[in-house]
Amino acid sequence: MSKDFVQEKLLFGKSAGKKKILPIVTELLGKVFSFSFYRAYLVFRLNHLRKGSNQEKISLYEEKLADYDYIKTNVLTKYFSKELFIYFFICFLFFFVVFFVNQILLLAETILRMRVPVASVIQLIIYCLPGVIAQSSPFATLVGFLMCLGRMVTDNEILILRASGQRYAVILKPVIIIGLLISVFSFVMNDYFLPLGTLNYNKMRRKIVASNPAVELESNSIKKMTNSVFVIGDVEGTSVSDLVLFDMDSNTQRVIISGKSNVKKSSDKGVIMSMDLNDTLVYLLDNQHPKNYDVIEAESMHLNIFEDTIIEATGAIAPREMTSYDLVKTIKEMEGQEGVTKKKMNRYKLEFNKKFSVPFGSIFFALLAFPLALVFGKKDGQTLGLIFGIIISVLYWAATIIGQMFGLRGGYSGFWMMWTPNFVIGFFGIHLYLRLRKK
Repeated sequence: MSKDFVQEKLLFGKSAGKKKILPIVTELLGKVFSFSFYRAYLVFRLNHLRKGSNQEKISLYEEKLADYDYIKTNVLTKYFSKELFIYFFICFLFFFVVFFVNQILLLAETILRMRVPVASVIQLIIYCLPGVIAQSSPFATLVGFLMCLGRMVTDNEILILRASGQRYAVILKPVIIIGLLISVFSFVMNDYFLPLGTLNYNKMRRKIVASNPAVELESNSIKKMTNSVFVIGDVEGTSVSDLVLFDMDSNTQRVIISGKSNVKKSSDKGVIMSMDLNDTLVYLLDNQHPKNYDVIEAESMHLNIFEDTIIEATGAIAPREMTSYDLVKTIKEMEGQEGVTKKKMNRYKLEFNKKFSVPFGSIFFALLAFPLALVFGKKDGQTLGLIFGIIISVLYWAATIIGQMFGLRGGYSGFWMMWTPNFVIGFFGIHLYLRLRKK
């Protein structure tokens, strides 16, 4: 098979737009064929020499043969790696914009309501970036690899590569390596930079709330805190028309009902806001003796809201903001404690598994993308790769959310709830690849 024959096969029936990339492919495959013919010559000479007893020449030709095998494989690996990375990067930008815009929309209400300065808004957005990057990488791997390999199948690059005697493993090698590198990168973002960004985000939010405590209260809303629930009436500036507070600890439940109240900043350490309550009625209920209760009436009352109450409500110390090391340490401490519920323990284990399952979804997506692209990519592989990639990404995202719900609410194993989508994708990927090898 000559170089001219390769070029003729590549150019046949292709549009002008595709011809731009074909000279590069032709040059690459020409090198491969040159290596193949020279390798055949080396094999022939080596077999001839082995009939004799000249060990020096036999060793020389064995070294040459090994060198040429390495060079040929290295050329193909570099080409596929470059193409896969380009498509991944483009798809990463696409998903980054999607998740970034979604994050901006989530922040928009808070930013507008709190009247946050522009500089603070930029900082809040920067602190959210690690989460956006960690989410974007796995999906960009799937869609990018499907589009890249689908395009290669449509342009007959894979067919010609197979016709030249190359195995699928030549393509699978860069697919696995790049998928693994993306997984490691995504894990670092998810495990280190995400908690770091969240801590800074909450510090900034705490400063904003401390400068104007009233912004934390929204008109006609219910605000849940650590062990308390606020039912808030109309809010105008620092004035609240009416307020109901449900508070509880291990022994007592308290219900505080007040009329018009005023919110103000506090200079006391650890207190994020103070409230002056008017026309207050307090019910104290004993958990041990439900029939016993106390009632207190007051014309005015002073109520302090502590920082840890607000921060806990915003999830600053939730498991998802811990590193994997912190989660392991916390889980071991909880195992040695009494009174830790199975549901709480499973919550931490689920988040620990999520730290690994979502970032390392990239390697499973890479395993699926390679054989799947070869199956459907014979016609319009790039377009079909985009369509199939987005559909699978949506299904994977839905499966992850459902797994979290079953794990948190149903108490199912955090390991299986987080890793099952990856195992399913990996199973189909390996199954399709093994079927391709048999053909």
